[in-house]
Amino acid sequence: MRTIQFREAVCEAMSEEMRRDASVYLMGEEVAEYNGAYKASKGMLDEFGPDRVIDTPIAELGFGGIGVGSTMTGCRPIIEYMTFNFSLVGIDQIINNAAKIRQMSGGQFPCPIVFRGPTASAGQLGATHSQAFENWFANTPGLKVIVPSNPYDAKGLLKAAIRDNDPVIFMESEQMYGDKGEVPDGEYILPIGVADIKREGTDVTIVSFGKIIKEAYKAADELAKEGISCEIIDLRTVRPMDHNAIMESVKKTNRLVILEEAWPFGNVSTEITYQVQEQVFDYLDAPIIKINTADTPAPYSPVLLEEWLPNSGDVIKAVKKVLYR
Repeated sequence: MRTIQFREAVCEAMSEEMRRDASVYLMGEEVAEYNGAYKASKGMLDEFGPDRVIDTPIAELGFGGIGVGSTMTGCRPIIEYMTFNFSLVGIDQIINNAAKIRQMSGGQFPCPIVFRGPTASAGQLGATHSQAFENWFANTPGLKVIVPSNPYDAKGLLKAAIRDNDPVIFMESEQMYGDKGEVPDGEYILPIGVADIKREGTDVTIVSFGKIIKEAYKAADELAKEGISCEIIDLRTVRPMDHNAIMESVKKTNRLVILEEAWPFGNVSTEITYQVQEQVFDYLDAPIIKINTADTPAPYSPVLLEEWLPNSGDVIKAVKKVLYR
């Protein structure tokens, strides 16, 4: 096993798939000459040339549409948004074209495209650059939504996404690109739609995904000092969601806390809460608690931002509440 950065894992996944399949190409803002805004495509222009690593104008609707259209000619594009906040400018291409082409063409046109880039907050970037849209895209039939939390999962899932014949939303984090983790030397692919139990436990289930899951790990470490055993499930894929992994864990622990970096109304944790109460209600020994950001636009002030974001302290309080401690 090697230890590499998250950005290197993403770069390796794209490069390996481009070597394997000539129909795969990368397009987006600053992906070529600048090696990517976050250096996730470093060296790819030199290896694959300007026909397959393509810099674009600041025109998300335009290059998103080009990517979707190119799938009809046999290409498998990777479209990088500098941030998913900018995907809103091109969201019509994702929602009304990429997600619907297969059905509207009667199955004649699959749409093997990956839209990838950073999601959620990344420090003092202000209200318009600190938003999580996982639940928005997951609400759309036809889209798959992946949110990895570490280099190993990122590489294996991105390779799976590129090979998938349906459109995939692959959401990263500006604050994770420098994170390091072990990644195998040889090729591997992780299945889409399968959650991972990062830590086994007996007292409470904590479900999370993306970079905010780090707060769950911190909380679990502290709670372990008090003899409280937390089981942590990393969803990895928001849609399709691995409901079975969640249900089986809740059957064991009888308690559930959900940690998500998103606004509280109508989000992924809301859906999980509904599914759990519908399927395994009789196993619950306490009400489900979901932890989200405050229900406001993200503040710029670092003091307010710290209050706005969920943290390990919030998780500790929630776990103790469901344990009636």
